[in-house]
Amino acid sequence: MKTAGIIAEYNPFHNGHKYHIEKTKEGTGADHVVAVMSGNYVQRGETAILSKWARAETALENGVDLVVELPTIWSIARAKDFAAGAVHILNSLGCVDVLSFGSELGDIETLRHISEILSDKRVEERMQADLDIGMSFAGARAEAVRTYYGDAYYDILNEPNNILAIEYILANSKYENKPDIFTISRKGAAHDSLKRSENIASASEIRRMMLENEKWSPYVPQSTVDIFEREKENETGPTPYSKLEFSVLCCMRQLAAEDIAETPDVSEGIENRIHEAAQKARTLDELFSFAKTRRYSHARIRRIVLASFLGFTKDQCEGLPPYIKVLAMNDKGKDILREAKEKASLPIVTKASDIDALGERAKKIYSLEGMCTDVYSLATPVILPCGREQTTPVIVK
Repeated sequence: MKTAGIIAEYNPFHNGHKYHIEKTKEGTGADHVVAVMSGNYVQRGETAILSKWARAETALENGVDLVVELPTIWSIARAKDFAAGAVHILNSLGCVDVLSFGSELGDIETLRHISEILSDKRVEERMQADLDIGMSFAGARAEAVRTYYGDAYYDILNEPNNILAIEYILANSKYENKPDIFTISRKGAAHDSLKRSENIASASEIRRMMLENEKWSPYVPQSTVDIFEREKENETGPTPYSKLEFSVLCCMRQLAAEDIAETPDVSEGIENRIHEAAQKARTLDELFSFAKTRRYSHARIRRIVLASFLGFTKDQCEGLPPYIKVLAMNDKGKDILREAKEKASLPIVTKASDIDALGERAKKIYSLEGMCTDVYSLATPVILPCGREQTTPVIVK
């Protein structure tokens, strides 16, 4: 048995994701696939369009055998922490042979080389100098690399999936018995692009079409359409972030700058700018726009606002995931899980009662996840009661 590990959001699962899974199996010889998937919130700082259980089911229908969850603390974090949390879970399973991810570049050796040159002292010093004059983290890093290694690397470091790929490589390099790494070139529409090509569109564009009742079925497998229609019929989806807009604005107006300062990834006075923006914003888009600067990117503002709304604090978000929660599996997934139960370095959670045997930190993280799901349930077409986290079983196909 050879197992490939994938880190994903599947928000929603589309043809590009299916292509990635197929090319991963073809390029690595893997016959089993495990995906670490974001829960009910995603890295752009908003709700997922469908629940984690619905999205995990679409993954099972399209080549993934086992889906485990990346808890919200890490799924809405900056790229470095998102990657660190997801790679930690894959490594902790103890049975993943290769880590596969998409990238705009599609060249693993160049990506590996860039990950190595980021530790160049000259790059670090130039990057810090640019940060000191107000440049964003991503911009400062790309500019520092361009200074010493040329324009080509600068362009690579300005592509979102290349950025995540490098973070995956850096996170994976910290483990002694680590999986091999494999990348494929992204096919079709760029990340967050509004353009479409053939039967490929970005997840952002597909979500827009879903919510505006445009034809989006050509860009996804039929199972995604079927599960989306079922969730609609059951009034458990879709779950657009706009449904929480009033709640988020209400919360942000009540928070003092000092409260926002306790949120992860807050530094350099950004809490004051967000607090001021919250006092005059009438919509979330206005809040993000008022707070954004050259130093503070739109994406960073979104993540901080969501984390503040959910009540996350820096001390809660330190470290790495303390358990592996299973969301869905098929027969091959059971094979992976069977091996993982013998080799895993983290406890594996398949039901709520499994948490009772774990340490205090794991219990706190699980409790936070339950709260996040309860809040997410306010975004469903009909508001759902609390407790889905504790009562929803593992999906078995």
